[in-house]
Amino acid sequence: MLLERKNVVTFKEKPVTLLGPELKVGDPAPDFTVVDNALAPITLASYQGKVKVISAVPSLDTPVCDMETRRFNQEAATLPDNVVVLTVSLDLPFAQKRWCGAANIDRVITLSDYQERSFGQAYGVLVKELKLLCRSIFIIDDKNLIRYIQFVPEITHEPDYAAVIGAVKNLV
Repeated sequence: MLLERKNVVTFKEKPVTLLGPELKVGDPAPDFTVVDNALAPITLASYQGKVKVISAVPSLDTPVCDMETRRFNQEAATLPDNVVVLTVSLDLPFAQKRWCGAANIDRVITLSDYQERSFGQAYGVLVKELKLLCRSIFIIDDKNLIRYIQFVPEITHEPDYAAVIGAVKNLV
C-alpha cells in the first residue's frame, strides 16, 4: 500500500492525493525503471555521474507541459555536458517520440513511466485521482543525492524556471 499525501498540490484548484513518499533535499534519489522512446528500460544508473534534472509532467500533449518541455529544451542548451534534462510522463513512448519530432526537441530526453509507474510511485508524484504525474522537478547530483525539489502547487501552472536553472548552476 502506497503512502497517500494530501494538500500538496491541486488540479484545477481542487486538492488531489499524491501516492508515494515525501522526499526531501539531501535524500538519496530512489531508483526507478522507465522506458525511452524505443521502449528500452532506463534507470537512475543510466545517467550515472551526471547531474540529472527530472521534470515530471502530466502529458506532453497539453499546453503547459508543451511550454515547459520546450523551455527546458532551450535551457538545456546553456548547461554543461555533465547535466542531463529528463522529462517523465505517463504518455506512451510513441506519443513522446511523435511530440518531440513535431516540437524539435533535441536536448531534453523524454521517458515514459506508463508500464510500472515506478518513477511516480518512488518519487511520490503519482496523482491518485488522475493516474498521471503531478508537475514537479527534481535535481539529482552526480552522486545520486536529491539537491532540489519543486512541486508546482497548481498542476496546471508552469514551474519556477529561474529557481530550477539557478539550482542547477549552483551544482555545476
